[in-house]
Amino acid sequence: MTSDSAVPWTDFDAILFDLDGVVTPTAEVHMRAWAEMFNGFLESWSGGGDTAPYTDADYFAHVDGKPRYDGVRDFLASRGIELPEGSDDDAGSEETVKGLGNRKNDAFNIVLERDGVTAYPGSVALLDHLRELGLPLAVVSSSANAPSVLETAGLSDRFQTVVDGKVAKELGLAGKPAPDTFLHAAEVLGATAATSVVLEDAVSGVRAGRAGSFGLVIGVDRGAGHATLTDAGADVVVSDLAETLP
Repeated sequence: MTSDSAVPWTDFDAILFDLDGVVTPTAEVHMRAWAEMFNGFLESWSGGGDTAPYTDADYFAHVDGKPRYDGVRDFLASRGIELPEGSDDDAGSEETVKGLGNRKNDAFNIVLERDGVTAYPGSVALLDHLRELGLPLAVVSSSANAPSVLETAGLSDRFQTVVDGKVAKELGLAGKPAPDTFLHAAEVLGATAATSVVLEDAVSGVRAGRAGSFGLVIGVDRGAGHATLTDAGADVVVSDLAETLP
């Protein structure tokens, strides 16, 4: 690794991208949707626990990068609030773990359809470079919305496989910070963990990359913090993926 963060991409066999906050700025949409959902719930909740307003710090500590229902569980646990689990088809109005998760997903899809999404220019520059090198690419996202985000951003044809929340559920793969979804993507692309690169903006995703012993774990600092991503196990941290180009 050179001092300027340039990556020797041809040393690796597969490149595994998180989506929201790494390729597209949809992490900001997710953040707004989570805040809207949780603060609405906390304002109306009359049970026990801490109902102080939900903040960005809560997002980074308990929600960022995790499967949706895991994020709900972890945040509620941090506030000492207990809700029934519910079922996957619970309406967003239901005060269950899955009801709250579905309420957040509804809010995300409304914003995505209304505003669209444009990929980070530096990320597109890296995707262009990797296409020239002929390296196989995957998206590994906890979100069940990854295919629609890629289609909206015009990037569906850039990735040989997408391992999203729906795929993980179908295959019984543990979500981040477990490494299972990244390991599956590497296998699909014909690579091993040791010969694959993980690119992540979330602490949970960086931890997944480190837990899987991947050849290189790149942290993309979109707000989590350079030191936080390094402590979580990132080998190098950049603020834009253009920094990794030769």
